[in-house]
Amino acid sequence: MRLRFDYADESDPGPYPVPEGARIEEGDDHHLLVLDASSRTLYELFDVRRTASGWAAGSGAVFDLEDYALRPDGWTSADAAGLAILPGLVRYHEVASGEIKHALRFTADWTSADHLWLARRHAPTGEPEDPPMGMRVRLRADFDTSGFSPEVRVILEALEKYGMILADNGSDWFISGEPDERWNNDVLVSELYRVKGADFEVVDTSR
Repeated sequence: MRLRFDYADESDPGPYPVPEGARIEEGDDHHLLVLDASSRTLYELFDVRRTASGWAAGSGAVFDLEDYALRPDGWTSADAAGLAILPGLVRYHEVASGEIKHALRFTADWTSADHLWLARRHAPTGEPEDPPMGMRVRLRADFDTSGFSPEVRVILEALEKYGMILADNGSDWFISGEPDERWNNDVLVSELYRVKGADFEVVDTSR
């Protein structure tokens, strides 16, 4: 379908192959992610809503998963940093396999008016000393993961190896996951809250 975008000058025109009955994220952001496995194309929408004149969204981004090209510098996506959301999610099947093989995405309440590669955009909510979009952090190598449940330990081991990238404004140190009824959310929340910001180090990506 074709949509009207609030940030049309930073959005890909589409069309977007949204299936009938697609689930829109609850909460404030109303994200909608569609993966076309046959064409290896990812479609991501922000603030999706139905209006009297048809479907609308805040922004839309189309990613060719066989291409490493970034969005134009200054362009948003469904994330404020202009990155794709899906590759940074914690997904149940990866945790169940025993290994996550990629960096995760996270949010921060206060961010600066700056962004680092590979982010394409910033959406400042704080002061210059606050973290920039695209900042990559990694769980310290000496962090003891032995006291955590197996599924949380898989997440923490990925954070030690690949780290996570600041992708949007939101709750501090908030990691996003793919909705799945098999998650034990009580365990995830209670255990991940034991990991503090001081347990991470900032990765120098300037090279």
